[in-house]
Amino acid sequence: MSENFADNLLMAGVISFLEEPRLARLATCNPTTLQPHVVPVWYLWDGQAVWISSFRSTRKIKEIQQNARIALVVDSVTGNDENMGVMFEGRAELIQDAQFGIRQGTSIYSRYLGAEGAQAPTPQSWLHDAEHLLIKLTPEWAHVWGFPAG
Repeated sequence: MSENFADNLLMAGVISFLEEPRLARLATCNPTTLQPHVVPVWYLWDGQAVWISSFRSTRKIKEIQQNARIALVVDSVTGNDENMGVMFEGRAELIQDAQFGIRQGTSIYSRYLGAEGAQAPTPQSWLHDAEHLLIKLTPEWAHVWGFPAG
């Protein structure tokens, strides 16, 4: 992480903003056609990396396998035409360890569904599916906007 990257995340409210269960948008790019692909995702920020639960057969995973460069935006409209957000860019890593995927995936789903909701049959079926894997984005660059300086 660059010094600028760390400085950006230290701005007032950025870490707490990322810790809230907001919808993020993940961007990948087809390396052949150069067509961007943007999808809404649930995520977990652990202070160093962004984690996203996914499935091997999805377009985003197929594109990451060919081109690991991705971007992720988490933003929110705060009212009066004001907004705030964080954009990360970097290389994705695909984590295929099933047991780690279940633990980390449960943490992701718990943020959005609550601890009990993450244990429900549907999210558990996603986590135990043979196609389940994790996307790990360790950002190389971050840009923040709409947060008070310092």
